[in-house]
Amino acid sequence: MLFSELALDERVQKALTELGFEQPTPVQAQTLPLAISGKDLMVSAETGSGKTAAFLLPMLNHMHTSKADNTSTRGLILVPTRELGLQVLKECEALARYTWVKAGLIVGGEDYRHQVNTLRKNPEILIATPGRLIEHMKNGNHDFSDLEYLVLDEADRMLDMGFGPDVLSIVEDCRPERQTFLFSATLKPRGIQEMVAQVLREPQRLILNSVREQHANIQQQIVLADDTAHKERLLIWLLQNERYEKALVFTNTKARAEEFVGKIRVKGLRVGMLHGDMDQRERKHVMNLLKDGKINILIATDVAARGLDIKGIALVINLEMARNGDDYVHRIGRTGRAGEQGLAISLIGPDEWNRMSGIERYLRLRFEKRTIKELKGSYQGPKKLKSSGKAAGKKKTAGKKSTGKRNASEKQRHRVSKNVGKRRTPANDAQPVTDAGFAPPKRRK
Repeated sequence: MLFSELALDERVQKALTELGFEQPTPVQAQTLPLAISGKDLMVSAETGSGKTAAFLLPMLNHMHTSKADNTSTRGLILVPTRELGLQVLKECEALARYTWVKAGLIVGGEDYRHQVNTLRKNPEILIATPGRLIEHMKNGNHDFSDLEYLVLDEADRMLDMGFGPDVLSIVEDCRPERQTFLFSATLKPRGIQEMVAQVLREPQRLILNSVREQHANIQQQIVLADDTAHKERLLIWLLQNERYEKALVFTNTKARAEEFVGKIRVKGLRVGMLHGDMDQRERKHVMNLLKDGKINILIATDVAARGLDIKGIALVINLEMARNGDDYVHRIGRTGRAGEQGLAISLIGPDEWNRMSGIERYLRLRFEKRTIKELKGSYQGPKKLKSSGKAAGKKKTAGKKSTGKRNASEKQRHRVSKNVGKRRTPANDAQPVTDAGFAPPKRRK
């Protein structure tokens, strides 16, 4: 299928041609016909698969061909992070360059009064994070009575970040007669199904390249490390010896990111940092440095795992293993995008083996184990338990649980077995007790 075969306006087609898009990605090919026909959609596809264009194109095409003057916001796109919001805005402006459709951005970290002016200009499409949009709604700076499209982008991430109640409050204020798209790299059953029931109407469900499917164009490796100091040496070696245009290094905490930025920088490497406590001005500055090539290494927490679409990232290093399989997938999804090849390396310490193994089971794959000869450590994974005769004996009886109590017949069998071969004496000549509770009479000789 080609974009030219779809029922898209010539001005939208012109933008696609200039951007070099001729053939839709698999998610776009399956989504666009259903979206153009007016269906609600619930779509899961891997990071970098083209989800953003899949929901923008139907909206832009309809709004350009069905111009509606004196209306309020016609399309609302909710995103979990500022970074993803900026990325969606950039792609929306590129695809809408030859149409009269305008877009606005409402996210945290930006000047509130400037955003009020944006809302007063009444853009056809509004891209927003739930928290900041709720603030404007409480102050009456919105009007969703004419809304035609609602998009929940990375809905699972919004739930993970605690935005579920805000999203549902926003949905309640939207025009009921609308078309709704729910897009995400993962569709977790927890929370998602409840949201789907309240937000979508008889949605078409499309699952392409689910989170458990391995990224065929990303080589995934693990390198075992003894401790944090060993990880530092491994990280420096990888950054100095691997071939890449840009690299992302992920940590689980801001403190660890700040610690390692200095350690990398003293080695003469061009590195920047991105974490959740930075304001929008600082984030923009760092991202511009990376895009302009003034730095080529970014050490970041998971705030950078979603929404960032930076060309040239060929290497992702997990200094600390992701907390779960979904976060791992989003991290490595920063490389190997749009058919390019990527390399993802995770440094695994003794306390991370079980987490790594759990992610392997969740994704149903095996990571390639790699050893760096110059920095080989002593840790080689958990030791296998060797079974001894004593241990084996314990294993045989392990399945039997002792209650600490035995009934009368069990006690009698125990006494009999103890007295086998012994000489009968008054002390061991105990009489068995019957069910009636008394001993039977002795047999006469």
